[in-house]
Amino acid sequence: MRAPVTLDLHLPDFNLPDTPPEQLFERLVEIAGAAEESGFTCVTVMDHLHQIRGIGPRTNWMLEGNTILAALAARTSRVSLGLLVGGVTYRNPALVAKITTTIDVISGGRAVLGLGAAWNEEEHAAYGFRFPPLRERFERLEDALRIARAMFTQQESSVAGRHHSTAGAINSPQPLRGDIPIVVGGSGERKTLRFVAQYADGCNVFGDVERVRHLMDVLDRHCEAVGRDPSEITRTRMAAAFVAPTHEAAMRKLEQAGVSDEQRRTLAIAGDPDGLAEEAQAILDAGVEGLTVRMPDAHDLESVALVGRALGPLVGAAV
Repeated sequence: MRAPVTLDLHLPDFNLPDTPPEQLFERLVEIAGAAEESGFTCVTVMDHLHQIRGIGPRTNWMLEGNTILAALAARTSRVSLGLLVGGVTYRNPALVAKITTTIDVISGGRAVLGLGAAWNEEEHAAYGFRFPPLRERFERLEDALRIARAMFTQQESSVAGRHHSTAGAINSPQPLRGDIPIVVGGSGERKTLRFVAQYADGCNVFGDVERVRHLMDVLDRHCEAVGRDPSEITRTRMAAAFVAPTHEAAMRKLEQAGVSDEQRRTLAIAGDPDGLAEEAQAILDAGVEGLTVRMPDAHDLESVALVGRALGPLVGAAV
């Protein structure tokens, strides 16, 4: 089951201009609706409890990810919905599979399970979650991947893991498609991409064009090692999009955001719709099939529509 995330609108920031808390959810519904109408195939949110560095101050608003996905599932009709990505340390993995299946039922079969090894130690300390060493977090990630797939495809399943196990876990009703796509986030060559090859339906990586090309080669080698057809995996790369009707206006947005030269090379794409599409195509040519796009001005529905209409045709999305 390939992951339907070829053009994902990622919403990491809930401090939207002129939007008090009592209006926040309806504004998010409007943004998701604009994405859906303009060619995005997926909408994702972060799985964090505090805002993270690079997005905003830690005291900025942060909604619980699965809860907001369930609410958006009831107010959208076509986009897939998922966490990018769920931290494996925050919840029991069998409960995660049950929650994701519930979102799948609410949405009519549009849930995506995003999983990762988690990284924010400060957040764990603040909420009383144990923050295991990296090796153990990856062991827990592998347990979660095995448990989720078993629960998504079997009404009753048992999995013996290193840290998490199930014994006759009942997942009924089953996902509406008979399974739920799993996306593993991260660019680790030795473990993360091996887990993608072995267990996942999609991956999301970071880096400039050369780095992306290298990572896709690594993933292909992992697929060969485990006997997996690499075409079964949907490959995406994170991008911060700055778009405007004219190139000059887009460059002003880029400058106002304080994007460094390194961020411009490894993350940001910018321009008018044609220029944005040209920069995106260079990333796609490195071996990925889609983009996960975050927009500093996602509250501007016209900008969302410009990005969707510019990039949707590149990834085969209906616009």
